[in-house]
Amino acid sequence: MSEFSPKLKKSLQEKLKLLCIHGYRQNGEAFRQKTGSFRKIIGKWADFTYVTAPHKVIKVDTDANINIGQSPDTEQFGWFFNRDDHTYRGIRKGGPAIGFEESLRFIEDTFKEHGPFDGIVSFSQGGCFTGLLCDLQQRNLTKCKFNFVIFFSAFKSDCLPHKKYYSDKITIPSLHVFGENDEIIPKEMSADLSECFEDPVVLKHSGGHFVAANSQQKPIYKEFIQERFLEKLQNEEDELDD
Repeated sequence: MSEFSPKLKKSLQEKLKLLCIHGYRQNGEAFRQKTGSFRKIIGKWADFTYVTAPHKVIKVDTDANINIGQSPDTEQFGWFFNRDDHTYRGIRKGGPAIGFEESLRFIEDTFKEHGPFDGIVSFSQGGCFTGLLCDLQQRNLTKCKFNFVIFFSAFKSDCLPHKKYYSDKITIPSLHVFGENDEIIPKEMSADLSECFEDPVVLKHSGGHFVAANSQQKPIYKEFIQERFLEKLQNEEDELDD
């Protein structure tokens, strides 16, 4: 790392700070457990902060048929609901976005109290929510400021209040990971979200609705996060030179 100043080299001990946003019917601790292998891959360069959405899931949509792979005793939360009975399905077309503004304020408060964060790691509905954050950031309509995003099984929101989003290409660096055999969020929905970004990195795997982190994905994860780490160092070097 000889291209960086001695003062800046000290910051090499500081890792990227990542905010981790869970999926629907999960919580922060459940998402932490499900990203264990992923954290091991990039842990050399990143620290992780997990939060739990502000809306508790009381009623489960019996038509959703979602196997979230966790204990039924686990408290379940979501970022917003797209039906008046306070349920949510990612594949549902139209509908409201009940609780979205409250979740946005919650995340903005999280950035203020625990940030700054360099990037966001998100899964499923959390990825849907993060995609909306990216759009808001690009249009300077949120207090959240971050430099990259990693999506797992994410998708565009089809809620009626969100139709105004995704009109312009989002320029923030993004990595989109999704399964070819995802039965919860079809791969086409995740691909549609990736197309909202300029120069997205797309990583498909043969599995379903989960955080894939094996030897096949490992090189891509390391390359993406190392690039973000070096970008941060270079930006800090440029600021010192100004």
